[in-house]
Order: sequence, then C-alpha cells, then structure tokens
Amino acid sequence: MAYPPDQLNNNEAIVLDLRPHWWFFARQMLALVASIALGIVVLAVADNGYLSMAVGVLVIASLIWFGLRYVVWTTTNFVITTDRLIVRSGVVSREGVEIPLERVNTVFFRQSLWERIIKSGDLIVESAGEMGSQNFTDIRRPLNVQNEIYRQMEGNENRKFDRVGAAPAAASIPDQIDKLDELRSRGVLTDEEFDAKKAELLRRM
Repeated sequence: MAYPPDQLNNNEAIVLDLRPHWWFFARQMLALVASIALGIVVLAVADNGYLSMAVGVLVIASLIWFGLRYVVWTTTNFVITTDRLIVRSGVVSREGVEIPLERVNTVFFRQSLWERIIKSGDLIVESAGEMGSQNFTDIRRPLNVQNEIYRQMEGNENRKFDRVGAAPAAASIPDQIDKLDELRSRGVLTDEEFDAKKAELLRRM
C-alpha cells in the first residue's frame, strides 16, 4: 500500500516510499517452509493419524504467523519527502513517526556482514527536539537511503533560503531581518543560520 498523497503538505513530493526489506519476515517464511517440508515427509513416511494432524496444525499455525507478518509488511511505509521523513506502520492500530528534514542532525547506518550481502540494514536518525534518536530496522539499501536523506536536507535548506530571499523588493532590510527573526522563533532557522543571513543583509546597507 503506497503512502497516500492526500497526507502530503502543499508543494511536498514523495521521493522514496519503501517497504521493509524481505528480511523483515524471514523467520516466518523459514518456519512456513520447514513446516510444509515436515508435513510432506510425515505424509510420505509415517502412518499415524495423530502425528499427521499435529503436523497439519503446525503448518496452519506457520501459515497464519507468516500471513500476519506479511500484512504488517504491506502496511509499513518508510517515506522520504521533500520536507519530511515519515514512518507509518500497523494494521488495526497505527503508529508513526514524522521528522521534519530541518530537524535532522545526523543519519547513521549500520549493517552486519550478512546484511551487507542481502542489502539490508538499520538507520539511526538523530534529530533536534524531544524525539532525539530514532532507530529504523530492515531498511533496504540503507547507505543509498542515507545519501537521499542528506540530498533532500540540502534541497530543503536551499528552498528555505529561497523563500527568505523571495521577499518583496520594497521590503526594507530591517523588515527582512524581522522576518528572519520570526522564522528563527518558529524553529525554521537555527541561530547560526539567522546570524549568517542577518550579516549578509547588513552588508547590503
């Protein structure tokens, strides 16, 4: 299930919409395959109704376990947009995380040797505010995703300064500085960004 476009902000676009890596349900798949193989062996060799019934129950239980995990997989989205990092998951009850790109400080990725082989891994996103550090597991090609997040952060930063620079030409430099201060108070600009832009405007006077 793709991330619904009607939940995007104005002028926001989806860059990546990923499901978890197939390793997300590897245990359930292995259990299902093993129970089916065991069932075939029992049917071919054993002549015991109770044993066949027990194996049948095992196969059904493994199938249900795999089915439930698969449904969770289909309803989990790891989304990068031009403005945000969004994670949604759940079937009956839903949960999610949204991190504005301007709040992201650092993105780490972590892979074991096996995960490097199957191109899976974890992402750790450190952000400003209450959320702090968020760990996202079973990410497809985490290095590529990390690079894409940084690209979108840079693009978001450029658009933010473009919006500031797009103020009407009639606006005075003090008015533009007041606008910058308002953006800083809303958390759109950091103190360092405010000081840099303010210094640039003062040089024009």
